[in-house]
Amino acid sequence: MYILTQSEKVVRIPPADLKEDIEAVIGNLTKEMYEGKFGEGKMMTVLISNVETVGPGRIVHGDGAVYQTVKYDQLAFKLKDNEIVEGFVCEVVKFGAFIRLGPLDGLLHISQVMDDRVDIDSDNQRLIGKDSGRTLGIGDKVRARVVSIDINEKNPEDSKVGLTMRQPGLGKLEWMEEDQKKKVETK
Repeated sequence: MYILTQSEKVVRIPPADLKEDIEAVIGNLTKEMYEGKFGEGKMMTVLISNVETVGPGRIVHGDGAVYQTVKYDQLAFKLKDNEIVEGFVCEVVKFGAFIRLGPLDGLLHISQVMDDRVDIDSDNQRLIGKDSGRTLGIGDKVRARVVSIDINEKNPEDSKVGLTMRQPGLGKLEWMEEDQKKKVETK
């Protein structure tokens, strides 16, 4: 899910910024250009630190800006198919629940919540199992499996991540604790 790596990119320094503290300007421009964006391998850069210049910058004729190669450490976020993830419910809608997974949200469709028929209590923002009586609401911590990933690199907020909790070892963390206690009591 989270990866700490190094990256090397080019930053454009406008002529007006050349009068300022150049190291601070380069650090700020690098963060502005690359934090919160998807890079190679569909990894989203979450945080950038330790920005260093690499070699001399280039000036492009007719532009006046300096193009500087920089190297930096980055904390990146990358989901993989079938990865087990933990998050919390941030929104309940008529077709399921959205689960916050770091910088992205995943959709837990109503059919993938539990092995039970599920009702929606939209007034209280929760899903309720008809037979089990189990509820899933805003703020609940869950463990789910990624079943589909459709990353929108231009607008990360429009990315689609599909989730399921319909298999052993997945679900609301409280449900898993209850199931574990029942197993111990029956032994």
